[in-house]
Amino acid sequence: MSIIKKISLAIIMMAGVLSLAGCLDKQSPEEKMFEALEKVVSIEKGFEDQQDPLVELEKKEKEIYEQIISLGMKEYDQIVKLADEALAIADKRAEHIDKEKESIDESEKEFGNVDKIIDEIDDSNLKKQATELQATMKERYEIHDKLYENYKQGLQYDKELYEMLKDKELSFEKLEEQINKVNEVYEIVLNNNKEFNEKTDQYNQEKMGFYKKAGIEVSTDKEK
Repeated sequence: MSIIKKISLAIIMMAGVLSLAGCLDKQSPEEKMFEALEKVVSIEKGFEDQQDPLVELEKKEKEIYEQIISLGMKEYDQIVKLADEALAIADKRAEHIDKEKESIDESEKEFGNVDKIIDEIDDSNLKKQATELQATMKERYEIHDKLYENYKQGLQYDKELYEMLKDKELSFEKLEEQINKVNEVYEIVLNNNKEFNEKTDQYNQEKMGFYKKAGIEVSTDKEK
């Protein structure tokens, strides 16, 4: 076989390989949607990693606060020491909630990629499902924004309270006023958190409904 024929054959074979690769690389909008949504899950691992440390710090801070309240002014030095410990814990809580927010912000940015994918979906019912889960997720992000803002406000009130507790001249009226502010904002935080969890559950159900409708099989760990 001449060199020309060999080259020609090589070109034909290469063209066939490239053509096949092109077919293999071509994803359906539903497959693209799956990849995008699961990437969002992966990104939010950073959010999940903050949950347990936050709960532990909140418990520890509550214990310290209860210790402070149980002490009389004769033990002022101990009150100051405990208040400073509580302030340090509040700062650590702030670090974790900020990391949580960073993860959610990154997730929201990545989720923005589904807009153009939804436009590619031909099936009207499937497109409707995708649009609904998109709306649910956007509501979830909005709720987390409120949760974050109120939690940060609560942290600020906590720190103000601990500083006040170090004041020997602190009046009962001022202390009561500050405690009421703390309790009120954390009541809002609890409601925000409940809404966020409910919206997360709704989104996950809608996501799995979309996968089922699209014929995409996922293992049980993907349902989280």
